[in-house]
Amino acid sequence: MLQYKNLEYMVHAILFGMFLFIYTMSLVGNLSMISLIRIETRLHTPIYFFLSNLSFGDITYSSVIAPKALVNFLAERKVICFAECVTQFFFQAFCVNSEALLLAVMAYYRFIAICKSLMYTRIMSRKVCVQLVAASYIYDSINAIVRAGSLFSLSFCGPNIIDHFFCDDLPPIQKLFCSDTHMGDTMHFLLAVIVALSTILVILVSYVSSMVAILRIQSNQGSRKAFSTYASHLMAYGTLFFMYLRPTSSNSSEYDKVVAIFYSFVIPMLNPLIYSLRNKEVKDALRKTIYQKIIPH
Repeated sequence: MLQYKNLEYMVHAILFGMFLFIYTMSLVGNLSMISLIRIETRLHTPIYFFLSNLSFGDITYSSVIAPKALVNFLAERKVICFAECVTQFFFQAFCVNSEALLLAVMAYYRFIAICKSLMYTRIMSRKVCVQLVAASYIYDSINAIVRAGSLFSLSFCGPNIIDHFFCDDLPPIQKLFCSDTHMGDTMHFLLAVIVALSTILVILVSYVSSMVAILRIQSNQGSRKAFSTYASHLMAYGTLFFMYLRPTSSNSSEYDKVVAIFYSFVIPMLNPLIYSLRNKEVKDALRKTIYQKIIPH
């Protein structure tokens, strides 16, 4: 029995170290992107304004989930209070919606920059960009409040044990309710479908139109580079929407855990690489900043 406990503790310690590293890299990558965009004047453009907000959302989401999960990896008694559970649920709903809407806005930006270049300055002004992000945050807040309020106003009957790493709207939380959750499940699904379908439509139309325009005006090498960039972005979109609309079968708790951990820890770490650090402008700005501000002359 003692040997089993030692082995279990060792496994938890390894997981703690692995996820602490991932979380640290996520914070470093996203904070670096926000700082670099603020420091380097060449990056004061709409697309990098959207990217800085995307990085802020990744930091917020992972910071709500990761610290408590890391503590529970090593804790003898793994508990989360009701207020923490509601907070995690709220920010999970807020950040997932925020990322979906920001990705749609970024796709629309690329469409304007490529297909409507003569109207670009007027359409994507600083004021319009701020309004788009503000509208996204306002909608996300309302959506998250409605979802959290409708879920946690139901009656709990115990046992108050969640078979998961954190609180979101997966079956482990729904199993704790005595009330009928059919109406709540339907409302949550409809809200998810509305956001997902609208953003997918904007993304697909924007990217298809942009790629058609690129094929007409660019060389084969330029087209390949553009397609490579779009493919990496669409992979990120696909991961987000797979997480957003995945089936919630009661028999898939272990599967849901893996998907949730991947999205909560790994995606925030990869986003700076996918969206920014593969970009020549960002790499040049990073080299310039390191040379001017870090390396002594």
